[in-house]
Formats: sequence, C-alpha cells, structure tokens
Amino acid sequence: MILAITGATGFVGGHLLDRAEAAGHAVRALTRRPQPPRTGVTWIQGSLETPDALAELTRGADALVHAAAAVNAPDAASFEDANVRGTAALVSALAPGQRLVHVSSLAAREPELSEYGRSKAGAEQVVQASAAAWTIVRPPAVYGPGDLELLEVFRAAARTRIVPLPPHGRASMLHARDLAELLLRLAGMPGHPLVLEPDDGMPLSHPGLARAVGRALGLRVLPLPLPGALLRAGAALDRRLRGAGAKLTPDRVGYLLHPDWVSDPARGVPPDLWQARIDQRSGFAETARWYRAQRLL
Repeated sequence: MILAITGATGFVGGHLLDRAEAAGHAVRALTRRPQPPRTGVTWIQGSLETPDALAELTRGADALVHAAAAVNAPDAASFEDANVRGTAALVSALAPGQRLVHVSSLAAREPELSEYGRSKAGAEQVVQASAAAWTIVRPPAVYGPGDLELLEVFRAAARTRIVPLPPHGRASMLHARDLAELLLRLAGMPGHPLVLEPDDGMPLSHPGLARAVGRALGLRVLPLPLPGALLRAGAALDRRLRGAGAKLTPDRVGYLLHPDWVSDPARGVPPDLWQARIDQRSGFAETARWYRAQRLL
C-alpha cells in the first residue's frame, strides 16, 4: 500500500518506518529537515504547518499514520499548537473516508493532569469529529532502541545504583517494534471508530520498573520513591539547569504522580488481530545495549 507517516524521524515513527520498509510498502514521510535516501521512502519536506506538504503527503495514500506529537513543550499554547492544531491541519488534508490511524497517549484519559494530556485529548476530539475512517491508538509507556524518555532512569541506575521514582503507582509497557507492528496492521485494515489501548500484558509498579532496568544493566538497584513535592522541586531544578532540554518538567510531574497508567482491558486489541511478542526482559536488555552502543550511559 501507499502509506503516509508523520513523525517518521521520531522514536515510534522511526520503528514504523523500518517495519513498513521491510514489508515492501511505498512510504511517504513528512520531515522538517533533509533526510538520507531510503529505498521505498519518499521524503516530503514540510511540517504540520505546511498545507502544501500535507496535501502532497496524503494525496492518494491508502492510509495515514499520525505519529507526530509534542511530548515536551514550554507552555499550554505550544502543546495546543503542535498536538491539536497540527492534527486539525492534517485531518483537513485528508479526503472523506481516507484511512487514519492516530497515535494518541494514555495521558488523554486524564486531561486535567497535564497540558500534554489535555492536548492529546483535544487531538482525539479532532480525529473523532473528522470524516476520516479513523482508529485511535493510545500507547502506554513505550520503550526500545531509540527511546530517550527512559534514558534518565537507565542513567540513574548505571551511575548511582539508585533510581528516583514517583510514589506508588503502576504503568503498562510496550516495546516500540510491537507498537509499530500494530500500527501497520491497522493501517492495512478498513477504518473502525475505535479507541484502542494496547500493552504487553505485564504492567509494572514503579519499583518493578526500576528493578527491570537494573536487570537489563546487570546491576542491583535501589528504587527510591519520591514525594510529589520533591518531584516538583526537581522539575524546577531541571528546567533551571537544562532549560528547554529538561526531561522532568512541571507538566510531566502532573501525570507522573497519577497512580494508574495501566491500559484498559476493555479497550484491548483483539488477539486475533495483534499480540505483543517482545517480553520485557529481552526488550529492556536490548534497550540497554542500544544506550551503551550510543554511549548514552
């Protein structure tokens, strides 16, 4: 099929691009910057703010997977611009009935907790109100080679053997290649107005996540749950030290403190359509090897 992808230069979109290329699909991928040539991939120069590029991206495509999103932003308006208005611009470029797989987030379930979650919920509303043949996918915590969101957890474990964590809570996990496989399968199916919450079936407590990271590194680590007030102070310090590159932002603290980020089984993917195949032990070990290969630890 002709598959259009936004966010193909990012973490999840990059895995989807690899999977689509391996399957022999013709891919059009939106990019802000020039990219090296890839077999079967047509790079479309532009962004969600470039109507001509969006028209070129979507024209005649069998399906569009919208994986582009802002995870970190300096303020609510920036989240709104990237995630809500960007999605609206993309939807307006689609023909009625054109296939759309929209990559959302579990954060959309709790929009009051963060500006990020509010913007992802707003993007879902845009998709649901559109004339596209849509399916929405809300991934949980996604990890794997290329992920920079869990890097700080791995670094803390590698450098200090102590992993600072939010207080009590649980979260579902999913390897990026498993997510890419699901997105590709959905892109090749007729549109269904569904909101899906996939996972690997093995939710982790926060201390369980720390121990999984330690095993991947071959280390014994100490999980250290931190109270909300200390996390907020840490976010202020991170912003002061790293500016726009801060990973622990006040907005992120808002949803890190929520105790339940487990995927809803009622919104699970039918097992005859897709099942996660990568277990956490091998998935985390692979992620650790990638970090070391990139000299990030």
